[in-house]
Amino acid sequence: MKAIVTGVAGFIGSHLAERLIGSDYDVIGVDCFTPYYPEWYKRANLAGLIANRRFRLIGSDIIEVEWGELLSEADVVCHLAAQPGVRASWGTRFDEYVKDNIVATQRILEGAKGTGIRKLVFASSSSVYGNPPTLPTPETAPLRPISPYGVTKLAAEQLCRIYHEDFGVPVVILRYFTVFGRRQRPDMALRRFIEAILDGREIHLFGDGEQTRDFTHVSDVVSATTAAIASDHTGEVFNVGEGVSISVNAAIGTLEEIIGKSARVKRLKEREGDALHTWADCKKAGEQLHYRPKVDFATGSREEFEWLKELRKHRSSEYSIPSQRWSWGARQRTRC
Repeated sequence: MKAIVTGVAGFIGSHLAERLIGSDYDVIGVDCFTPYYPEWYKRANLAGLIANRRFRLIGSDIIEVEWGELLSEADVVCHLAAQPGVRASWGTRFDEYVKDNIVATQRILEGAKGTGIRKLVFASSSSVYGNPPTLPTPETAPLRPISPYGVTKLAAEQLCRIYHEDFGVPVVILRYFTVFGRRQRPDMALRRFIEAILDGREIHLFGDGEQTRDFTHVSDVVSATTAAIASDHTGEVFNVGEGVSISVNAAIGTLEEIIGKSARVKRLKEREGDALHTWADCKKAGEQLHYRPKVDFATGSREEFEWLKELRKHRSSEYSIPSQRWSWGARQRTRC
């Protein structure tokens, strides 16, 4: 079996590629190493993959890939690449989100028509719900994103739906809720909190901290994704969360206990686009994908803390990718 993973050098993508190789897949990873955060973090994410003969890396903008040709080699596609970040999606950068989250998704779906792939898993986000009227939130809740980022993820979902209905592309949509764990992006809240506590810096907390999140460990997200690949379901949408919602204040308190240091918190005005509460109703995923989250917040946070301490001992120059293990597409180091 052969799988394509877009965004393979990212937080979730690198974990998923490792799991797939461990499940006897050959993996083609696509990533263009966007400058959203330092490239060496992504090279570090790939350290366990790059020497594996079952892994091949294509460095390319998704829009520049010949998807019809590439998909003819594949059984499964996991489309995780996206321009992330709720707050950065406002203003003049919105065109990047349109290109990377909507246009890129359409290119893959267009290439998938008639190729005979068995499954295309699209990684969506809880951001499509905005501030939902029901907690925990089922997949049938109204979709009312409150950020430009959420709008682009919903638009991509709609593209997946129409390509499934009109052309039979075997799509499954997974709505991930606040993923955390080893390799978390440096802009994400939990990692920023851990580093600030370690360094004795202030945590800039937008709002009063009573907003809640359903923190989902990356290993559980990967398990849900591989379950979606293995299932017979297509044209379906599934929430992927832990099914537990905790406040940001409580999360910081847990980190203080794990790290053994007190946090210095500076409370700032709430930011536009940030949902007040997220909490996944995972009943559908449990029934149809047999999804059972296993890693709670405290356990996963301790793991992330230990990983981050180790990562901070290394230098960016220690991580490199041998040129013979990857190929560049038409546009080098552009966005994917």
